[in-house]
Amino acid sequence: MRIVVAEDLYLLRDGMVRLIEACGHEVVATAATGPDTLAALLTWRPDVAVVDVRMPPTQSDEGLRAALAARRELPGLPVLILSQYVEQLYARELLADGAGGIGYFLKESVFDADQFIDALERVAAGGTAMDPAVITKLLSSGSSNRRLERLTEREHSVLSLMAEGLSNQAIAQRLFLSESAISKYTTSIFGKLGITDDDNNNRRVRAVLTYLNKP
Repeated sequence: MRIVVAEDLYLLRDGMVRLIEACGHEVVATAATGPDTLAALLTWRPDVAVVDVRMPPTQSDEGLRAALAARRELPGLPVLILSQYVEQLYARELLADGAGGIGYFLKESVFDADQFIDALERVAAGGTAMDPAVITKLLSSGSSNRRLERLTEREHSVLSLMAEGLSNQAIAQRLFLSESAISKYTTSIFGKLGITDDDNNNRRVRAVLTYLNKP
């Protein structure tokens, strides 16, 4: 994969570059400010970008706004937000285009290299990789959605784990259920949400975006 890393802290930025390259991927550019992040994303059009939220010049939300601006120019550009903060308003805007290729992790929740690289690869493939803490924060501020209200408690649990990017097999292990049971739950979820596309991966992304981006 060709990757852009946008992080203003040198040690963290350099550490991510070394980790990504050690895993066989290429870092085509790095950025330490919001404007530089936008320029790098538009210039290199990477397979996926890792972007911090709070970057110079004001240390507020430059990184996330740069990611949004880049996705407006390059629809579907895969972005993994990696931050200490959950910026709910811009995070919802990032999810709102329905294109997938979105991840949002808190830095404190990344515990090993495999977890980080797996999230990058899922986002690059057009999927989602959401930190459970981010999911909780987004849902706590969402308005009601009648389609989501049709889901059972178990279906909500399955959909939440889908949002983290887990496969049916991994969800089954987490919930101590059979994989066939999870398959039945996901089919039911798609039906209740009115998602009929035959592409199962696309249906998962659309279900997750509906879940996280309540209208």
